[in-house]
Amino acid sequence: MAKRRWTIMLVPHGPQPSRILEVTSSWLKLVAVVGVVVLAVASLVGYAVGYRVVRADIADGAQQRERELATQLGQLSGHVSALQDTLAEIAKRDQRIRLLANLDPIPAAVQQAGVGGPALAAAAPRAADPLGRRAEEIRVDLGALVRRANLLARSFAEARDSMAKHTERLEALPSIMPTSGWLTSAFTQMREHPILHVARPHEGIDVTAPMGAPIEAPAAGRVIRTGWETGYGNVVEIDHGYGIVTRYAHCSRVLVQTGQRVARGDRIALVGSTGLATGPHVHYEVHVNGRPVDPLRFVLSDAVVVD
Repeated sequence: MAKRRWTIMLVPHGPQPSRILEVTSSWLKLVAVVGVVVLAVASLVGYAVGYRVVRADIADGAQQRERELATQLGQLSGHVSALQDTLAEIAKRDQRIRLLANLDPIPAAVQQAGVGGPALAAAAPRAADPLGRRAEEIRVDLGALVRRANLLARSFAEARDSMAKHTERLEALPSIMPTSGWLTSAFTQMREHPILHVARPHEGIDVTAPMGAPIEAPAAGRVIRTGWETGYGNVVEIDHGYGIVTRYAHCSRVLVQTGQRVARGDRIALVGSTGLATGPHVHYEVHVNGRPVDPLRFVLSDAVVVD
């Protein structure tokens, strides 16, 4: 069977003569196959070149991001070190504050670790790359810093509460004399009453002072009683808390009311000689948990003038 042929006439635009080409179907197929192969090869070459360019861009971007991350991790590590130094200084001050607050110091092991930081660091899984390991170390360090900061915060709160209670207790101690005068009769288990001439306990002290001299509260507290009492005349009683109650007798005038709160140094009454008294003075008692004690146990020594 004869091969099919095609005649192709090439007609130029210039004066040159026309040309006639005859091609067979086999030749056309060969040309088509070669064209497809060339196109495929060109496509593959283009894809390979593009892929390498993209890969290079990705690698450059990844390296840039790694460098930026390494810089950030370095800066964060510096901040962590600064925080560690700051917390160490705060811990030193906390120890001094706890001593002032009459509290035991925090054990060094607990204070250093902040509840087991190194143990957690050893147990933490290790990352494969250096940056991952560094990030994991910083994360563990930050966790330990947070725990240590919380420990110090609790310690400061405990010291604050202890000092507040201590301050309240100091404010409740009757540490000054109720009036300016002379100590004329001391606390004793038994003495002869100057008017009744019978032996009985003297459960307080007598401070002689001019008539109408001010009687001041020796400590903060709440007035729990005012009024007349046989033998004691006009009386004021103050509850200072912590089981401490004070009493002031023979007053010429009472200046406070039941339920009123007073501070150390507030005027509560005036010196008098009401009740069984030989002259103007204040009979001053201190009771601790219901038992009378010598008021001079609480009074500062330079505040006492002995007749």
